[in-house]
Amino acid sequence: MAGFTTLLDIFLHLDKYLSGIIAQYGLFTYFILFFVIFLETGIVIFPFLPGDSLLFVAGAIAAIDSLNIILLFIILCLAAILGDTVNYWVGYFIGEKTFKRETRFIKKEYLYRTQNFYDKHGGKTIVIARFVPIIRTFAPFIAGVGRMNYKRFLSYNVFGGVLWVALFVFSGYWFGNIPAVKDNFGFAILAIIVISLLPLIIEVMKSRRKNKS
Repeated sequence: MAGFTTLLDIFLHLDKYLSGIIAQYGLFTYFILFFVIFLETGIVIFPFLPGDSLLFVAGAIAAIDSLNIILLFIILCLAAILGDTVNYWVGYFIGEKTFKRETRFIKKEYLYRTQNFYDKHGGKTIVIARFVPIIRTFAPFIAGVGRMNYKRFLSYNVFGGVLWVALFVFSGYWFGNIPAVKDNFGFAILAIIVISLLPLIIEVMKSRRKNKS
């Protein structure tokens, strides 16, 4: 039981254990990173997995030559895009049932919160949600439930996935090993999220003003 608890802790806080995992598993680490990001974006029962912080830490570790930054970027982009794609189709085929029935693994609160977010921002939710934990996991699922046009969804999915991975991985690569950033890791992640969302927030505000006028 203790062994399982330890394994679960590593899985849930992979960003903290990543250096040790690289030392132990080498190239297999790329698969582990792919798997975690895929689960976090692709399976609605895993919104608690590390996303932003894991990307940032992976980028920071790549800066000290433990991982290849280009290979890392490509693999994580694929994980993010494929994850949202799977999530969309799961929502498309079985999503309505989760609204009608009580489910053990999916919180209705998250579903309705994401639905409200989607109602406010439309298709842009797929991009914006990439930078909002929990909403990120449920947004493609809700898009599938709402039968959003797949080609339209895919364009938002690819753009949002590449933007999300690029921002956090390369921020970690360039700034993650600066002592001030290391000592204030949580604030650094929050600052990146806020800065990355500013253009989208401004665009949404402009759209609202146009609609009112």
